[in-house]
Amino acid sequence: MRLIGVDGHAGSGKSTFAGRLAQALDGAPVLHLDDIASHDELFSWTGRLLTQVIEPFGRGESAHYTPYDWRAHRFGAPRVLPAAPAVLVEGVGAGRRALRPFLACVLWMEVPPEESWTRGRARDGEEQRAFWDEWVPAEVRHFAEDPSRPHAALLVRQLGQGYVVLPGPGKSSGPDRDVTHREGPPSVW
Repeated sequence: MRLIGVDGHAGSGKSTFAGRLAQALDGAPVLHLDDIASHDELFSWTGRLLTQVIEPFGRGESAHYTPYDWRAHRFGAPRVLPAAPAVLVEGVGAGRRALRPFLACVLWMEVPPEESWTRGRARDGEEQRAFWDEWVPAEVRHFAEDPSRPHAALLVRQLGQGYVVLPGPGKSSGPDRDVTHREGPPSVW
């Protein structure tokens, strides 16, 4: 199994791109990090992701995670994320330091932050205005402390129709980066 991280600023088009990439990969499953994060844990969700998703994948099992409902402000019933040859992990922070050892590669949506945030605010509307006022400084802090773009193997730019994919500043881990075959205990490490 290969995990592919799709990272970028909020509103940069990660979900749309990941959906198209998943189709191109014969229906690869997509985990949206918006389902893992919460109002109380905008960026401190790594432990939950490791225990609910990465560790089961490391054992060759499907994952069961509890998605967060942003309107109800609570976690819902568990969902299954099937193990597959490729699984996309999309969201702000998908290429973070703690996840990179498990990723085959990181893709970065190459959209300037101000443009991304403008798009995100337009998408979410007035109902989420207060959230965005808190989100932007939190995202700035996150990427200042744990930048993903320098580790991206590929940069993705959206065109009028389609995308252009360019080499990124980081390195691809190569075809041997498999979350289910690791040396040493536990198998996922």
